[in-house]
Amino acid sequence: MKRIDLVNIRQGTKSTPRFSQGNTLPLIQLPFGMAAFALQTEQNKSWFYHPDSHSVEGIRLTHQPSPWIGDYGAFLMTPQNDILAADHAGAWGGFRPGEAVMMPDYLKLRFLRSRCDFELTPSERGGMCRLTFDCERQSFLSLLPVKGCYGYTAVPGKNEILGWTDGHGGDRAVNFRMYFVLRFRAGDVDFSKTEIVGSNGSEGCCIHIALTGKSAVYSIGTSYISHELAEAAIEREIGAKTFDELRAENDAVWEEHLGRIDAGFSDERVEKTFYTCLWRTFLFPHKCYEYDKNGRMIHYTPIDGSIHDGPRYTDNGFWDTYRTVYPLFTLIARDEFAEMLEGFVNDYRECGWLPRWISIGEVGCMPSTLIDAVIATAIANGIGSRKTWEDALEGMLKHANHNGPEPRFGRNGAEAYVKYGYVPRDEQRESVNLTLDAAYGDWCISVAARALGRDELADEYERRSKNYKNLFDKETGFMRGRDRKGGMADDFDPIKWGGEYTEASAWQTTFAVQHDIDGLAELMGGREKLIAKLDEFFAAEPDYRVHGYNGEIHEMTEMASVDYGQCAISNQPSFHIPYIYAYLGETEKCRYWVHRMALESFSYEEDGFPGDEDNGTMSAWYVFACLGIYPLCPGRKEFVHIPPIAESLSIRGTKI
Repeated sequence: MKRIDLVNIRQGTKSTPRFSQGNTLPLIQLPFGMAAFALQTEQNKSWFYHPDSHSVEGIRLTHQPSPWIGDYGAFLMTPQNDILAADHAGAWGGFRPGEAVMMPDYLKLRFLRSRCDFELTPSERGGMCRLTFDCERQSFLSLLPVKGCYGYTAVPGKNEILGWTDGHGGDRAVNFRMYFVLRFRAGDVDFSKTEIVGSNGSEGCCIHIALTGKSAVYSIGTSYISHELAEAAIEREIGAKTFDELRAENDAVWEEHLGRIDAGFSDERVEKTFYTCLWRTFLFPHKCYEYDKNGRMIHYTPIDGSIHDGPRYTDNGFWDTYRTVYPLFTLIARDEFAEMLEGFVNDYRECGWLPRWISIGEVGCMPSTLIDAVIATAIANGIGSRKTWEDALEGMLKHANHNGPEPRFGRNGAEAYVKYGYVPRDEQRESVNLTLDAAYGDWCISVAARALGRDELADEYERRSKNYKNLFDKETGFMRGRDRKGGMADDFDPIKWGGEYTEASAWQTTFAVQHDIDGLAELMGGREKLIAKLDEFFAAEPDYRVHGYNGEIHEMTEMASVDYGQCAISNQPSFHIPYIYAYLGETEKCRYWVHRMALESFSYEEDGFPGDEDNGTMSAWYVFACLGIYPLCPGRKEFVHIPPIAESLSIRGTKI
């Protein structure tokens, strides 16, 4: 069986804002592609697809990295031949979910209301669609709004519809527009009956494209720069290919990527879960660059709306992804990682700050600057150029010592951290996480500095990386916040979430010292005491108090829904904790918990994750569990080892 046939792109889609089983979308796209497509079954803000729905509003061109971030540059494609509706609320109709074909490289869906079979296969910056109707009514392809303003122009001489949208979310993106072109097969469109609803540029503008017969084929190209580059994307990526030829190319691309790990399993369910998770690790970050007429890489820069040379990548939150995604890329996507790193450093060169959580522009929705770990991981593995490393180090030093111009940029509380050796709890929320992340970030700076021959600087930041010790409370055995005078709160309870902690309590946060497990053990009284603390962690009841959030957040609900003690495998801060056992020599305890959580809480099905999947990070955790290795400290060229779940393994032809 081909590996692509093992993949279920609906994995993790059976989610709601109050209980995540992935919070994913069933994305049809190429690896790291700029354009992705998904069914829109209902317009529930960012939760626009649910696998149990029998309604469909259209096929959405999407860039959404997370429902918590939202979409940008999106529009909806819906065939209509009944009462024409100008929005999703009036255009929706029925479909049969069990009959829909949804694969990484191909979608086929029957719109029951319009009696239309809709097929799609992607390209890097667009795709091809094939529509087949079996009724005599005049049929239309409607492009419906998602968010923002829209504008359209019909170009009959080129069989094209030109469009644009400026819709985006809470990021910073100056003069943002996504330009798109639909190029139809000659004779498929009756331009005399094609209708633009609303004046160009108005909110909610849509277009009803009149089709001449019972079938239509069209190509899509997109650009963040111009319609001309959207047309060029069609020429470069699709050209004269037929729909079936493009699909065959896409199939081969995905087979090559999935074949980078050859894993053998006797359990078919585990095999499907492995390859579905591996597929997810290749979806993000998204390419955000294009090619000019000379074949040179260029990109739109959100901070000021200008155009610059070189690559750019988006749709990634480093607080989540540094832990598993980029360490996995060192094994299976080194060339792509090098280009990504160059793109991330381009953001610093153009914006003045290294990225933190980028959608089309900087969102900054999670704290601190864990891109430090991504940079250190690349450098430790020899990925990227020396010039890129030097510029990255410059950016790391800037955010390590200076506050950003607004909270979305740089380390939160950077100057207070430098002054006190910790971020005071009476100055910043989530002060414990900010301090521990800053200490780890300082260690990552030392890695970069030493690789560049700046040993004195490396020594300075290695000393700073010990600042995590300033928050350890020997009386309770937990990391706790201090105020400016060094005082701790009187009402400590290790199961209180929020406040001084990020999406966690003291239990999940205290172990966030990946770069110095030996030092953490020393604080606790020795390695045996740290092992005992881990035993207590896994034996504890999965209790929680809402505390700093003043209400329940879904991560609490998910932790308590399973019986893994205080290990919230539903969220990234707990990912590395069972592997501390392996580092301390307790391999069997590590194996027990990792295998149990992987086999109980992950599957290839619609409820396939224990929490938010987050741009490949939870999928990569599962891949590592199957491989029997884990990057306990991203930024070191090493993994801890346990027995793998897979029964045979090779990575890019090398057996492990």
